Amino acid sequence: MAKELLTLDNGATCSSWNYSGMRLAAGSADGTLSIFDFREPTSSSSLRLTFKSKVHEGNIVKIAWVPPEHGDAVACISADGIVSLLEEVVEDSQPLQWKICKSFGSSSSKVLDVQFGISLTRLKMVAAYSDGHVRVFELLDPLELRNWQLQAEFQNVIESVSAFGKALCVSASISLNPQKGGSQESSFLVGFNSNTPELNSSKVWEFDQAHQRWLPVAELALPEDKGDQVYAVAWAPNIGRPYEIIAVATHKGLAIWHLGLDPDHNGRLPVERVALLSGHEGVVWQMEWDMSGMTLATTGHDGMVRLWQSNLNGVWHQQAAFEPTS
Repeated sequence: MAKELLTLDNGATCSSWNYSGMRLAAGSADGTLSIFDFREPTSSSSLRLTFKSKVHEGNIVKIAWVPPEHGDAVACISADGIVSLLEEVVEDSQPLQWKICKSFGSSSSKVLDVQFGISLTRLKMVAAYSDGHVRVFELLDPLELRNWQLQAEFQNVIESVSAFGKALCVSASISLNPQKGGSQESSFLVGFNSNTPELNSSKVWEFDQAHQRWLPVAELALPEDKGDQVYAVAWAPNIGRPYEIIAVATHKGLAIWHLGLDPDHNGRLPVERVALLSGHEGVVWQMEWDMSGMTLATTGHDGMVRLWQSNLNGVWHQQAAFEPTS
């Protein structure tokens, strides 16, 4: 029987658990960030508020945790496209505090999503912007979260010579490959909700060491769907599968894709759409896989949380659905 751990205040707009599942960060419509911790490290009985402060002038729309190797830190994205990176610090005998150490974005180029990953032992931040650009930043000093360097910048297109007008992107979704990192270069997936069809489709990007650049190695869209606006993407953890599983949400439904691991002579990875699921009424806002990569949780405009699984025959179906209690 599920039990309630916490009721967030009215006006809460987003939340995110840290990597260990012991801390919860929540953002509000008034720009307030709240941090909750379990009362006892070994207990999951209840959460207590340990920090609350206004960090943005406007609505906080997304929160992403920095990998724990770099301490306790979160990135908060506001509705005006500014990212504030906050870290927990200790000053003299004062209690633990969260302070802003770096900000990204501007009114002319808003940040829509950010994700963090570690590759070649360095922390990287992938950010998607309202002009359709993707920027990859690298942390220069592992002890200083304020010192970032731009490693690469490109648009989410297969052909770099594609010509189109000024892009206007409403939202974007990034998901890093959970398996890569550490001693390897990471790869990631990104899709846009924009007025530019070439940008929208979800594409997998990998870093080419030989030429020191990021290259698109797969596009997760059927030919007739390549211009569809993407609302959310999620890359599943892989425990022993000979392929990757990726979920992509568009207005046509929730697509489950298999991504092959062996590139062809052009360096492209094979893709196959194995399911197109329906169930949510309206847009899917967010998707998360469990640690095994076997269960996908989705939530959307209808206020429902739905769980999806594949049976032994590889057929995907809705396993459960939950609706708000109030």
